[in-house]
Amino acid sequence: MQKIDVKMSMSNTPSLSIQNVAVSYNGKTAIQNISLEIKKGEVFGLMGLNGAGKTTLIKAVLGLRDQDSGEIQVYGAAKHCKESKKKLAYLPEKFEPPWFLSGIEFIRFSLNLYRQPVDEKKIIKAAEALALDTDALRRRVNTYSKGMRQKLGLLGTLLTNCPLFILDEPMSGLDPKARAMVKKMIKDMRNHDRTIFLSSHILADMDEICDRVAILHQSEIRYVGVPADLKKETGAPNLEQAFLDYIEKNRAA
Repeated sequence: MQKIDVKMSMSNTPSLSIQNVAVSYNGKTAIQNISLEIKKGEVFGLMGLNGAGKTTLIKAVLGLRDQDSGEIQVYGAAKHCKESKKKLAYLPEKFEPPWFLSGIEFIRFSLNLYRQPVDEKKIIKAAEALALDTDALRRRVNTYSKGMRQKLGLLGTLLTNCPLFILDEPMSGLDPKARAMVKKMIKDMRNHDRTIFLSSHILADMDEICDRVAILHQSEIRYVGVPADLKKETGAPNLEQAFLDYIEKNRAA
């Protein structure tokens, strides 16, 4: 009986738990009272206007910024623990790989950080899945376009095989074909028990791939739920309009 309880406890542990987190800069509140639980195998989207605090929250999760109060755990362990850091991979909004590396060298570097085997056939297959010219993997990244660098960043992140991915504007600079491929890759990751926590201004993509979304507005979480429920609540035909209608309705709250 005890063994069953332990297994159930492990399976119910959130991939990412954020409880009552607050962060301020020079005495000015950036985020406050933030509480979220991201489930295992979930694609969770964070929505908000510029300056709402999305990047601050992500920095706090990553340990790049200490919170003033509250607690953040990755699979039940404090965010600063070595084991926690092994379990998450992060793609920043403004991804710029070292210009002096080739694409394949960057991916090798990323995989080595997580002690993952370097399988070039697997890398080539993943590059093809994102429509990244495989010949370009042998070139230095300073020859890459913005879209190519973004694809390389996605490859270097997703190939780490971490159970939790934090993606900040993952579709930035991608054309419609590449965006469709990234969405398919994210859905495939979810089907393999990977958890994705992402922030994006492309709300049509969020509507398509996210199991749940949260609205961060005026430093606080104002909504958490499935996209369909937010559209139903606001009567909007799409997630973008639902988001705008919701924050307009609650702007003085």
